[in-house]
Amino acid sequence: MSEVLLRIGELAARAQVSPRTVDYYTSLGLLTPAKRTASNYRLYDPADIDRIHLVQRLEVQGVPLEEIAAALTSAHVDVASILDRIDADLRTLQAVTENASPEVQGLLAVIATRVHSLITVALQIPPDLLLP
Repeated sequence: MSEVLLRIGELAARAQVSPRTVDYYTSLGLLTPAKRTASNYRLYDPADIDRIHLVQRLEVQGVPLEEIAAALTSAHVDVASILDRIDADLRTLQAVTENASPEVQGLLAVIATRVHSLITVALQIPPDLLLP
């Protein structure tokens, strides 16, 4: 950690969220303080700014915070098998779409777009992102 650690207010200001949001994310396990001061102040790594933004992007896509926390704190993530499952699900979705009514085709297209967007966000997660 070559950069200076941030107090909660500094982290919140840089990430453009409230200190309450940082507290809430910490309580869910989305953020973990890098260390505490002698006065028991929580100090955060500047990389947590990117983590906050990632959580916000996922939340905007409709992923509940509890699910984001579970995914980010999972000790073992097999990306290849997850992508295989997504690929299989998208192929099934595409097959169903071919025989569906125009209304259902529109709904399935929205679902496929959401999945694509989530995959795009997931692929932007840095491989060296520190997980708590």
